[in-house]
Amino acid sequence: MISAPTNLGLRPPAPASVPGTAKAPEALREAGLYRRLAERGAHERGVVLPGRYADDAAPGRLRNQDLIVEHARRLAERIATARADGLVPLVIGGDCSLLVGAGVALRRAPGRHGLVHLDGHTDFRHPGNSDRCASLAGEDLAAAVGLHWPAVADIDGLSPYFAPADTAHAGCRDDDDALDETTALLGAVVPAARIRREGVAAAARRILEVVDRDGLDGYWLHLDVDILDASVMPAVDSPDPGGLDAAELTDLLAALAPRAIGAQVTVFDPDLDPDGGRARLLADVLVAGLEALGERR
Repeated sequence: MISAPTNLGLRPPAPASVPGTAKAPEALREAGLYRRLAERGAHERGVVLPGRYADDAAPGRLRNQDLIVEHARRLAERIATARADGLVPLVIGGDCSLLVGAGVALRRAPGRHGLVHLDGHTDFRHPGNSDRCASLAGEDLAAAVGLHWPAVADIDGLSPYFAPADTAHAGCRDDDDALDETTALLGAVVPAARIRREGVAAAARRILEVVDRDGLDGYWLHLDVDILDASVMPAVDSPDPGGLDAAELTDLLAALAPRAIGAQVTVFDPDLDPDGGRARLLADVLVAGLEALGERR
């Protein structure tokens, strides 16, 4: 378990305020997540702290861009060290900008790796389809497959961190702006409505056809908890209706986690969970869904 309490990739929720995702690891600790995973054999491998948040977006630059790149390099080193020790990293964040750090780590490693991107949005805004690029947490998948500005998509000359054909996305809503683009480009795209209509098992099979095939040396599992329906998980940056329920997400994670080489959990915002109830629900989902993380890698 690697804590990565970053909020650098998100826009400010209100003027002169900062996003609350940096508090997520400790809120989940309070909800029992770390203790329960430790009881199942997990080890803590410290915290990768971010720099100080600044709303400094400018034309051609992300907000907090230099801090994001610096944090990505340090997170990549921590992930690589854990893997070298024979462990399967679980990065507990934090916002979706963490995907860049994971991508750098795996791109530096021997072999070729796939990506499973579970998210309520495609996070595929990039300079080729939008003039509003500013927040990497809404643009992380585009950066991961090499379509963003080189400063974030080509750190240390490693672009793309994941080949589009080796990438599967699941969980976006049917009205997602980039649904057509991602469907044409990525190995698989399975919207939330299709998961609910055809079942979790069918969705998992479609994803594994892309990321668990000959020629790949494993896959990274990215989870943005806004894949859950807004009625289930309102404590996120962009809650939307039409998502999965807790049981569906648990089953999907359980189907995908055993063959993953690592995972990350993002975008839970404790500022929007004053009584801690959503943190406890999320801890239940993660313990059940990720209990077998990496066991069949």
